[in-house]
Amino acid sequence: MNRTQAVTRWFTADNNPIQVFGTVAGITVAAFVVRPVGWSGTGLAVLCLLVLVSLMMCTRLIPEGRLASGPQFAVLCVWSAGAAALMALDRSGASALFAYFVTGHAGYRLDSRRSLPFAAVTSALCAGALLLPWGGHGTSWIVGAFTGVSVLVGLSNRAHTEALRSARAAAEQAELAARAEARAEALAERARIARDVHDVLAHSLAGVNMQLEVADALLESGDIDRARQAAQRAQSLVRSGLTEVQRTVGDLREDALPLVETLRSLLASASDAGTLTVDGPPRELPVRLAQVIVRCAQEALTNAHKYAPGAQVRMRLEHLEHLPDETVFEVVNSAPPQGSRPLADAGSGMGLVGMRERLDLVGGTVTAGPIVDGDDAGGWRVRVVIPG
Repeated sequence: MNRTQAVTRWFTADNNPIQVFGTVAGITVAAFVVRPVGWSGTGLAVLCLLVLVSLMMCTRLIPEGRLASGPQFAVLCVWSAGAAALMALDRSGASALFAYFVTGHAGYRLDSRRSLPFAAVTSALCAGALLLPWGGHGTSWIVGAFTGVSVLVGLSNRAHTEALRSARAAAEQAELAARAEARAEALAERARIARDVHDVLAHSLAGVNMQLEVADALLESGDIDRARQAAQRAQSLVRSGLTEVQRTVGDLREDALPLVETLRSLLASASDAGTLTVDGPPRELPVRLAQVIVRCAQEALTNAHKYAPGAQVRMRLEHLEHLPDETVFEVVNSAPPQGSRPLADAGSGMGLVGMRERLDLVGGTVTAGPIVDGDDAGGWRVRVVIPG
C-alpha cells in the first residue's frame, strides 16, 4: 500500500457514502458559487477564507476517535469563525452552507452538552456578521440565525449511528454465543457418540471374555456340554455385538428406538434365566433417553454376570402413572448359585461411574447396592430414574 492509498483509507474509513458525497458536494458548490472579486483586499480575504473553511470541512471525513476532544473542538471553532467571516464578505450567500455544515458536524461529533451551546454561539456569530454594515450584501441575518438548527440533524445522525453500533455489537455477541453453544453441543454429541460406541464394545467384549472364562472353568471340571454352551453363547455375543454396533450407529440418526425389543434382545443374549416386565401405560421415549436406559441395562447385565455368574436376572421398566414425566428402570440379580466363580478381573471397572455420568446429562439418577432381605437377599439391584 503506497502513501496516497494509506491517506485515502485513513480519511474515508468508517464513513458512509452519504457523508463523503455531502462533503464533496458542499465544497464543489461553494467553489463554483463563491467567487472572489479581485485578487486583493476583500477578494483575497474571501479566497483565503474559502480555502480555510473547505479544509475544515474535510475534517468530516476523519474517522471518529482519530482526533482528540480538544483538537476536534478547536477545529470546529476555527471552522465556525471562518464560516461567519466568509458570510460577512461573500456576496452570493452560498457561504452559509459552511455554517450549516459546521453545526451539523458538531452535533454528530460532540455530545449534546457541548454541541447545543456551540450551535447557539455559531448562530449568533453568523447573524451578527450579517448585521454588520459591510456584511451579507443583502443576505438576511435570519439565514445566519438559523444555522444552528442543523445541529439537530447531527444529533439525530449520532443517535442513529450509536444505535447501529449497539445493534452490530449485540449481533456479534449473539453470533459468538451461538458459535460457542454450537461448539459445546457438538462436543457433547461427540462425547455421547464415543460413549455409546465404547459401551457397546465394552459390553460385548466383556461378555465374550466372561463366557470364555466360564467355558475354561467348565472344561477344567470336565463338563463338556456346558462348556460348549458357554462357547456358543460367546459366539452369539460376538454376533449380537456386531449387530448392536450397527444399530447404535443407526440409532444416532433415528428419531425413535424400540426400547422394549432392545431390552429383550439384550437379556436373551446375556442370560438364559432372565425376565423383562413392563409396567404402566406404554409410551415412546425420546431416542436419547432410550439409549441411556439401554446403556445402563448393558452395564448392569455385565456386572451381574461378572459378580454373580449363573444368577437369575430380572429387568423391570415402569412408566409411572402418577408421574407421567418419569420412567423407572431396574435390573435385579439374585445371589450367585453355589459353586459359581465370580469373574472379578473382567470388565473396565467404570460401570457405575459411566452410568452416573450418562444420567447426569439427562437429569436422571441411579442407585445401586446389595439386597439384604427378601427372596433376592445376597443379590444386587440397579435402579435408574429418568425424566421422560
